[in-house]
Amino acid sequence: MPASTHFGLVGPSPAAMDRRASDRIQAAVPARLMWKDRSGAARFASVVTRDLSEQGMFVECRTPLALSLYRLVYVQLDGERRSVAGLPRALEQGRVLAAVYRVQPLADRGGAQGFALRLMIEPKRQALPLTRPSRPSPTWATA
Repeated sequence: MPASTHFGLVGPSPAAMDRRASDRIQAAVPARLMWKDRSGAARFASVVTRDLSEQGMFVECRTPLALSLYRLVYVQLDGERRSVAGLPRALEQGRVLAAVYRVQPLADRGGAQGFALRLMIEPKRQALPLTRPSRPSPTWATA
């Protein structure tokens, strides 16, 4: 991993640290989480996004939520805010299934609880150029 030196500190270069598949945008967009608890009761929470990408997002909630790792939730952005430039297409459509893959505890001093969500959508695929392997032309034996 390439290293950079800045003010006498040695560490990985910024390019080596950011190996994300897609860019993140910083956006505070109101959203709503919906899930079912262990007893099957529907639960809802109002959250605010902090950053978004094609594969996931980080949301914060001012009230404590009992969401565990790998819990499946539906996330839906506020209807009026779905037209923010750079939003993932899946979020423009409406409700999107997501999995909780990191939980940030409620911060001290009145902070917010945070959740990293992985969007459960089909990743974008790039079409590969259609090329045929070159084959030698057949040679026919003659008698």
